Amino acid sequence: MPGNHPATDGEDEKIMRKPGSMKGLEDLGRVRLSQNFFFRDFLHSEIADFYRIPNIPEDPDLAIEAGKRLCEELLEPLEATFGRLHIRSGYRSPEVNRFGNANNLNCSTNAATAAHHIWDLRDFDDCMGAAVCIAVPWVIDRYRDESDWQRLAWWIHDHLPYASLCFFPKLWAFNIQWHERPKRVIQSYVRPRGILTKPGMANWEGDHAASYEGFPPLRN
Repeated sequence: MPGNHPATDGEDEKIMRKPGSMKGLEDLGRVRLSQNFFFRDFLHSEIADFYRIPNIPEDPDLAIEAGKRLCEELLEPLEATFGRLHIRSGYRSPEVNRFGNANNLNCSTNAATAAHHIWDLRDFDDCMGAAVCIAVPWVIDRYRDESDWQRLAWWIHDHLPYASLCFFPKLWAFNIQWHERPKRVIQSYVRPRGILTKPGMANWEGDHAASYEGFPPLRN
């Protein structure tokens, strides 16, 4: 039946429709975004699970394209360097995010979350992007001071083409975003709270290796 599978509309077009069945969602979950990550890795959502809201992309093609860039350019080198990553929150459908925002569940508006957790919505500038919230066990196991999140932040700043980073207190989990036009801003809700760096700040340029002494070199 039409609309039941994320199949292509034609052999040449390769346009994936929004899944309309469990089988269709299974097929979407099997889409490989990079060497070690599949779309299914990013579909879990406590909001979706608890409130029974399907966390399914409206535009799977756009979500897959943005997700591939996120995985290939940011998550794969992080996992190759630090070992297995813990995914806290990945893709968020417009419906799930809208519900989370309306009910004060730590979700911004859909407009503000487009090209971030909502992979299948372009932002105000018609740009593509994707974000995921992760924790890095390698760091959690080795550091204890509240401000030690900055070590990982500066390592990422010096080694990876991230668009934005935002760190949180629990597990030093952080949002890491890939975007077509990266601003390269780092902020935190962990002390010291606020903006760690952004273009125009004196600490944005240069090498920050002294801030993450003992960290492994980048591996691909």
